[in-house]
Amino acid sequence: QVQLVESGGGLVQAGGSLRLSCAASGRTFVTYVMGWFRQAPGKERERVAHIGRSGGYSYYADSVKGRFTISRDNAKNTVYLQMNSLKPEDTAVYYCAAGITSSVDDYWGQGTQVTVSS
Repeated sequence: QVQLVESGGGLVQAGGSLRLSCAASGRTFVTYVMGWFRQAPGKERERVAHIGRSGGYSYYADSVKGRFTISRDNAKNTVYLQMNSLKPEDTAVYYCAAGITSSVDDYWGQGTQVTVSS
């Protein structure tokens, strides 16, 4: 069992930056692929990025490539999402997720709101 707690969301102007953090409980963090998803009002949840167990590989949605960076610190059981050059269309609830496979859908955090004003 893994519990995930996100932090770092908030209100930012377009062009600004935010850093999301997700702290995981348990001693098996390194065994999970970690990811970030988001869901905007009236839209389906979409994958933003995910990162492999050692941090050696990562995936990004086309909409965030070059602007967002996912990273993890296995010693701290934490995964991060650095978001730069934010756009109003990035406004959503952002969820941290953990999974045994790259589906990254075994465990979910409660979500943190990110709002980007124009």
